[in-house]
Amino acid sequence: MQAQQPVASLLPATPLLEQHKAASAEIGEYFGVRLPARFGEVEAEYRAARSACVLVDTNFKATFAFSGPDRNRYLNAILTSNVRDLQPGQGAVGLLLTPQGHILAEINTYALADRILAVSHAIVRERSFSTLEKFIIMDDVTLEDITSSTGTFTLVGPRARDVISQLSGADLSSLPAFSHIEATIGSISSRIVHHTWGNLPAATLIAGREDLAALWAVLERSSRERSGVPAGLEALNSVRLESGVAWFGSDFDDKVIPHEAGLERSHINYEKGCYTGQEIVERVRSRGHVNRRLSGLKFPTRVRPAAGTKLTAAGSEAGYVTSTAFSPQLGCPIGLGYLRREYASAGTALDASGAPAEVVSLPLQA
Repeated sequence: MQAQQPVASLLPATPLLEQHKAASAEIGEYFGVRLPARFGEVEAEYRAARSACVLVDTNFKATFAFSGPDRNRYLNAILTSNVRDLQPGQGAVGLLLTPQGHILAEINTYALADRILAVSHAIVRERSFSTLEKFIIMDDVTLEDITSSTGTFTLVGPRARDVISQLSGADLSSLPAFSHIEATIGSISSRIVHHTWGNLPAATLIAGREDLAALWAVLERSSRERSGVPAGLEALNSVRLESGVAWFGSDFDDKVIPHEAGLERSHINYEKGCYTGQEIVERVRSRGHVNRRLSGLKFPTRVRPAAGTKLTAAGSEAGYVTSTAFSPQLGCPIGLGYLRREYASAGTALDASGAPAEVVSLPLQA
């Protein structure tokens, strides 16, 4: 989510807010949380992400724990991902939908031997918890909100796995996406999730909140030894938009359905059986298209439209912008936005409230 300035002091904040301020970080709002926007020059942080690695404070999460013998079956019935077949050490990304197919939350699930961690966004923490809880009636499942006792950092870049290997001895390179391990880093117990950030290798560490300051210090030191740096979310926003990755809360929310947001292949398992919202998902799938689609945008004059800016084509309403960032690869701003089907082809010229825009295919080709 694009940073907003000034940032309201009443917003929730990362547990390391004062530590980051002491390091001269500029603070912005991301996913409704005060987090570092940048620690230094944004393009230097972007280059480090592309060529080495960066350490990112990702404490915009909400984390829940499901225990009890029915936990897999229960979550499988309310999420779009296949939770039923997850074994300890495996994970999946899915969606929590309304019966009408609209997106309430994006939820990553990680199976442990005795429980399942479900990780969403703090901005929908209360709504997610109440929705996940309300169908527990006859099931032998216990749900606990552990957000206040946990935190997360993410390493992004080609050398992210090297940092993990050096600190923990774990080799992430052979693990499938969303697989995870328990490891000790600098005497701190952490759960390490292997995934990607856009098209870059990444690893997210989940640890106890009391250990976050010490864990950050260990990770920062090891990252710097590999030409890495701490990075704010402004640089990582550029990386993910160049990769065409949508963010919950800015590019999709409860106003859209998965196919409109382009999530039908990454977030939905079509073989798993029934779940909330499945009827709508299958109806759209059988129809073969939606009337609007999240699409890539380029703004060649370096004017960066705000989220919500209307897009027109030859005077006709075409859609609106959801998020933007400067693309070092193209040398101009890029973004995502919802476009009517007839305007979503690459190369289509658009107007963004007086600024020229063009539909582009994402991810960008290197």
